[in-house]
Amino acid sequence: MRRSHLALLVVMSAGWATSGFGQEAKAPKPPAGAAHPGSANAAVSGAYAFRTYCASCHGTDGKGEGPLAEDLRFHPPDLTLIAKRSGGEFPAEKVARIVDGRSPLKGHGGPDMPVWGDAFRNADTGYDDASVKAKIRGIVDYLKTLQTR
Repeated sequence: MRRSHLALLVVMSAGWATSGFGQEAKAPKPPAGAAHPGSANAAVSGAYAFRTYCASCHGTDGKGEGPLAEDLRFHPPDLTLIAKRSGGEFPAEKVARIVDGRSPLKGHGGPDMPVWGDAFRNADTGYDDASVKAKIRGIVDYLKTLQTR
């Protein structure tokens, strides 16, 4: 009887040793089919991220009429006019920097807008800056689709 207990203990110990028990946890890998910038899934996840994080202030249509807009110190801008205000070209890199907020552009964004670059650096993104940038790129790509002609 003691031999079977000892054998069970050895098998369990070997399993723990090979499973990484007691080692530092690694960030989970993104699921198969996860959104990659430029893919149809990225457009969907960009729209989802916009609705989740931006629409409360900027509105679901991006025109600045979200449910929290009246409570803000400054009214959120109409995001459908970004290209129009920039001479007809959508300034994707500039918009990405504004959304990210960690390297602010003078006169854009501001203290009332969250620093999404820091907020997105969490367990969902595996604390990975490339994943944060991909999430921001998805929002920027979605904003580009909202532009008035």
